[in-house]
Amino acid sequence: MLTDVIETLFRSVSGSGSLVIRFPDNSQPPPELACVVSFPRIEFVVEGEVHDRNVTADKGLLRQGDAIYIPGGKWNLTVWDKPAVLLSILFSKEKLGFSLQFWDGKVFTGTDKQSVPRLGPRVGSFLLQAMNEVVSIPEDQQTARCVMAGLLSHCLEQLSNRAQVLTRSGALFEVVKRYIDENASLPLTRENVAKRFHITPNYLSHLFRKSGDIGFSEYLNHVRLERAKLLLKGYELKIKEVATHCGFVDSNYFCRVFRKSTARSPSQYRSQWLSQLP
Repeated sequence: MLTDVIETLFRSVSGSGSLVIRFPDNSQPPPELACVVSFPRIEFVVEGEVHDRNVTADKGLLRQGDAIYIPGGKWNLTVWDKPAVLLSILFSKEKLGFSLQFWDGKVFTGTDKQSVPRLGPRVGSFLLQAMNEVVSIPEDQQTARCVMAGLLSHCLEQLSNRAQVLTRSGALFEVVKRYIDENASLPLTRENVAKRFHITPNYLSHLFRKSGDIGFSEYLNHVRLERAKLLLKGYELKIKEVATHCGFVDSNYFCRVFRKSTARSPSQYRSQWLSQLP
């Protein structure tokens, strides 16, 4: 949704001469509840209209498609009068922060927040420098719209980079899972699996938390325990042999993990299974 909103704004800023880029006055100290951060920001009215107390032109009115650029260290104060949707973009040194706020005329009904690393050439930094120059000549709306279009294009590129990184991470996660599924009987550890895929152990843990909502050790134990259940059901192996065949070096540890997962010991699990057979 966020990418779609920015693409729509980019087309509007690039193709329309009626949209307005406002700049804060800042001749007065920030009042209570004003928003002040050390990094530059842009706020777009996606739907509806709002007022800003630090914009003097047109009594601070910002209509759909209009934007306000706030340099780092300056303030603004949005006044929500009618139903509106507002997109805020924060340009910090290392990240881009996006916040989409929904106001129904009485209360906020939702907020969509995302952040992405600022990667690649310093295009965004140069565009922000250009916008800081435009602040002193706010009547030059054509230049303001050109620079704003460039900043939106930069945001779209950074969001695209994030999507590609997530796609690559997801593919790697599936390959690592398949490797564990096929080799769970081996003495696998976080360190030797990470080395097998030329990544760091910390990144391997991050990959599981981000892509699978489960830790590396938890997933490895899950695979091994499912294999242990099959062996307990189909083979007359000793408990220690089952543990070894499933990659558990310590049979006592295997029994503890098995009981924690099933609320039964391996022997009890096997006995219950055999009792159900005809």
